[in-house]
Amino acid sequence: MRWITAIAGLVILVLLQDAQALPRKQWKRSIDLNDVYDSKIRQHVISDVIPTQYDLELQPFIGNDKFSGRVKINVTWNLPTNQITLHVHPSLEIIDTSVKITQGSFEERKKGWPVMDVNVAKIEHSVKREPLYYINLEQMLTEGTSCEVVIKFTGKLTTNETSGLFKNEYIDSNGDSHPFVATYLRPNHAHRVFPCLDYNQYKATYKLSVLRPKNMTARSNTPVKSTTDATDMPDQVWDHFEETPQMSTYQLALVVSDFESISPTKEMNEIDEKKLEIKVWGRKEYLNTLKDVPDKVVTIMNYLQDYFNMSILLPKLDLMAIPSYHATKASDSWGLMLFKESELSGPSYWLTAYELLYQWIGQYITPSYWSQAPVNKALNSFLASLTTVNLNPIEMDGKWPMTILYSLYYEFGKTVPFSRVAGIRCEAMSSKEELTFRMFNCTLGKDVFQRGIRNFVRQISEEPQRAFFERQIYDSLNDVANETGNLPIGLTISSIAGPWINRGRVPLVTVIRDYETKTITFSQKVYLREATPASTSKAVYQWDIPLVMISETNRDMYKPCNLWLRNTKVPTNLTIPDTVGGDNYIIVNPEEIGMFPVNYDSHNWKMLSAYLQGPKRETIPDLTRAKLLHDSWNLAYAGELYFGIALNMTLSLKEERSHVVWEPVFMMIDHIGRRIEGSDVYPKFEAYIRTLLKPLYTELNELVVNNEPSWKTHMRSLAKHFLCRAGYKPCVEEARNQYKKWLMDEDPDKGNPVANEFICPVFKWGSAEEWEFGLQRVINFPQNSPERKQNERTYLLKTLAGCPKDTNKIERLLNVTILDQNGNFTDSDIYLIFSTLTGGAAGYTTLFNFLSDHWDTIRQRFENKKHLWDGIINSATSSFNTQEGFEMVSELYMNRQGEFDTADHIIEEALKIIEQETEWSEKNLPVIDAWLNENLPKEELEALQTSTATIMMTSVTAEEKKDEEL
Repeated sequence: MRWITAIAGLVILVLLQDAQALPRKQWKRSIDLNDVYDSKIRQHVISDVIPTQYDLELQPFIGNDKFSGRVKINVTWNLPTNQITLHVHPSLEIIDTSVKITQGSFEERKKGWPVMDVNVAKIEHSVKREPLYYINLEQMLTEGTSCEVVIKFTGKLTTNETSGLFKNEYIDSNGDSHPFVATYLRPNHAHRVFPCLDYNQYKATYKLSVLRPKNMTARSNTPVKSTTDATDMPDQVWDHFEETPQMSTYQLALVVSDFESISPTKEMNEIDEKKLEIKVWGRKEYLNTLKDVPDKVVTIMNYLQDYFNMSILLPKLDLMAIPSYHATKASDSWGLMLFKESELSGPSYWLTAYELLYQWIGQYITPSYWSQAPVNKALNSFLASLTTVNLNPIEMDGKWPMTILYSLYYEFGKTVPFSRVAGIRCEAMSSKEELTFRMFNCTLGKDVFQRGIRNFVRQISEEPQRAFFERQIYDSLNDVANETGNLPIGLTISSIAGPWINRGRVPLVTVIRDYETKTITFSQKVYLREATPASTSKAVYQWDIPLVMISETNRDMYKPCNLWLRNTKVPTNLTIPDTVGGDNYIIVNPEEIGMFPVNYDSHNWKMLSAYLQGPKRETIPDLTRAKLLHDSWNLAYAGELYFGIALNMTLSLKEERSHVVWEPVFMMIDHIGRRIEGSDVYPKFEAYIRTLLKPLYTELNELVVNNEPSWKTHMRSLAKHFLCRAGYKPCVEEARNQYKKWLMDEDPDKGNPVANEFICPVFKWGSAEEWEFGLQRVINFPQNSPERKQNERTYLLKTLAGCPKDTNKIERLLNVTILDQNGNFTDSDIYLIFSTLTGGAAGYTTLFNFLSDHWDTIRQRFENKKHLWDGIINSATSSFNTQEGFEMVSELYMNRQGEFDTADHIIEEALKIIEQETEWSEKNLPVIDAWLNENLPKEELEALQTSTATIMMTSVTAEEKKDEEL
């Protein structure tokens, strides 16, 4: 599932991957979107001869992991040709091929000519670009001719992956083995199983017959029509399935197994004079785990039938829990769906709804080409979220849309989006389209949106090929919107959607109220969270933006939107009368209806801050309160808002207990904290975070129960993590007490008895001896041990480097790995250390000083290891963000001119970045410092002053002792 999972507010979500594991992060799609753009997936192809029906016989249990088959393909000529082209995978061995004309051409029928014979001249099998099987005929045939192509073949069952016709087995509690076979044909694996034209746009009907053992069951897209005995095979029978509707090759599905089924206790509603039969299948010993699934499926299917006002056309739907299922996602074939056991039995409504939605959009109607898969995925993702909100709202609480939306804000606000994670760009763009559907659902009205989607599905289902293009979805929505007058003149759904979906940016809307003239002015520009270098041209984009607005006196947000900030050739502001009154706040884009942050004039921000600190703050919905905090912090970070205003918005957190509101706050604590770490302001910021989090954490720990909501466990984990990071004594003491288990272990290299959550606080706030013990565990980590995994060592090494504030610990690690050249550390380890040290001021400052002090030695060590040389220069110089750091790096650059070799451009670029970052620090650090001095409790300030004085005295003593030794 993918709270896409997107792309996540990347720093914090990577940092807290375990603690913040949200179901959406792992959601997989019916086709990997990266594959859509892979040249291996064939898209726009026009064939002269197209199949209309497949009569397929399969014998999957003939031994030696092979199968045999026979297919009769009815094909029809579109254009004159003497060649029939099919796809045949190299693993298929063709035994015999024959062609017979079943119907003459249009011209021959018109003239009443008899059907003539046709002969095969030669057969060619090419696998250069794609596995094509050419049947060359002696005669040229023309439009309207129909032939029956009969091919006998054998193939290999796939045993090492879940694709094609694959074979696997499971072991029961008695140790007995149970084999089964199944298909996974998406996106273009059907030709691995039988000769076919494996393009999704060519649909045909299928008559499938399967030879199976009598002690097994065969399931396919349609029910079994009849079963007959197999000649000379008394232990096997033939199952003959009902003919399917027209469908693409990838939709064909088959499972032959000894699985058993359970049926729901709930009734499926009748629709289109049909009542769908639902069955859930699994191995016998797993059925009890699946017991709640059938009723959940019925609940979702009834909801979806009502939403679409139509059935899925087929009479039955089987859902199968497949043991050792290795495909990245469920197979949502029409009428027969295959899941990993854990995914089908899991509690998630979203995942089940998402896959079931493909029975309508993706199976009943299909994308015309794989290039249309992203819109299919986006629409189904949105509808799955809508379904879950209505059927199981607690599952979505605090996760949708904020998890993917805030991640998009973060990524699209970068100077160069996806510069480090380009592989997820297509997923992010699909997420934007999903949120665009959500925007239309809110702004057009839920009923209008539903009517548009119903019309779309119904219209496409009535077309011969039942295939759609993206524009047809928007055309259907547009038609209904025009009927109801829910769009301003001149706007269309397509013209609105295009910029939202296709641009790698989002807008920022600024709202300025003139309290004297009683007007509100709206303007838009590209939202950038990072400052754009002077050398980079700034994009001037515009969007058609729905302006939904609520106020202190009117909180009605769910009605059709008639106020739009228009996309014009010349950027144009919109000014309207302010009827709210100057003493009342306004909020634009509540509930994140559109994908854009909002800035206000300072007085409106002041009113919002005051209201959120008052007793009525919960009259503003949770998601809207979260948006206000998220927008204010991000706008301040981007230089669009005075930082004092953003910090004022956090004062309400002292009383805030909604996990929805706190979720983005944790992300911003991380972002701002990392940005100012190493400055004199940072200890005060840590103290402020402790004052905010301690009451929250205390309340979350007052009552811990086994079946508490997942959000509560999640919140407790996050609060504890950030308190530990900020040096909260009870947290640090707990971590050190847990760590003692390892310290006292007689054989500490046998395994780590301490949970990962305790390691970093110990290495950060604990003693040098505790840290040294961790270093020795890395050095002595057992190699090739079945009990110990290398990722344990990697995690330990990263925490040794990334967690300490004590420069002596970091210096010790660098001495051991670089100067001492300890053989237990590989080049990859050293590169990992460099990268990890950039995460904190203590790390990259110590690395810089180490590089400066040991320049010649390091340069010699890495003379033939340019990746390490470039790595240390980059990590040691590129993370500073103050004038002092700029001067340090500049001095090194000047003193070592001509010695940087391949890293010369790296330090030059680092100086440009630091200079830019320095401007941020000089502008914002004094503001943050002044605000913290005013708002921190007096006892916290006094404690900080005492601590600072102690550290300075200790530092002076250490320097004096060092001087004496010298």
